[in-house]
Amino acid sequence: MSSQHTTQIQDTTANPAPLGLLAFGMTTVLLNLHNAGFYELNSMILAMGLCYGGTAQIIAGIMEWKKNNTFGTTAFISYGFFWLSFVAMLVLPKFGCATASDAVARSAYLAVWGGFTAVMFLGTLRLNRALQVIFLSLTILFFLLAVGIKQDNANLLHLAGYEGIFCGGSAIYAGLAQVLNEIYGKTVLPLGPVAKK
Repeated sequence: MSSQHTTQIQDTTANPAPLGLLAFGMTTVLLNLHNAGFYELNSMILAMGLCYGGTAQIIAGIMEWKKNNTFGTTAFISYGFFWLSFVAMLVLPKFGCATASDAVARSAYLAVWGGFTAVMFLGTLRLNRALQVIFLSLTILFFLLAVGIKQDNANLLHLAGYEGIFCGGSAIYAGLAQVLNEIYGKTVLPLGPVAKK
């Protein structure tokens, strides 16, 4: 008579979502302070896009893959590469590697990201309220920027900047809330109700 043994593996790895949310949120706030007119596009924004918004989000996405989280993997790796592609789009023409994107191309780029984000927002309807706010405001941000750039409308781009500061701020809140809630073992900063599945 043979005996069967079942081995259960417990996941003891850290939650990567705060890293991804903070990388996205802080970089988004800094870029949109530029869009709102507070300073010019500069090396600080490009460095944040490469190092934190880009690289750190990709790392968080790979960690989410290890946790079998398809949504987190798709979101963090996609937006991590968004930041890297955004920086590349600005830097490649400076090195003579490509022609600079015109307004139509930049608008199309942002509109495609807006469409992707809108579908990802639908996924957040099964998650918590904080993620719903982030993805809805990010969808609006991409489309505001797409239209503002296509129409060369400075007022719309400034409005997008303030909306983007809100979007990035909401991601920073969600990331820090998860850190503090875990450390204190209770809800210090609420993330809102989780939708019933």
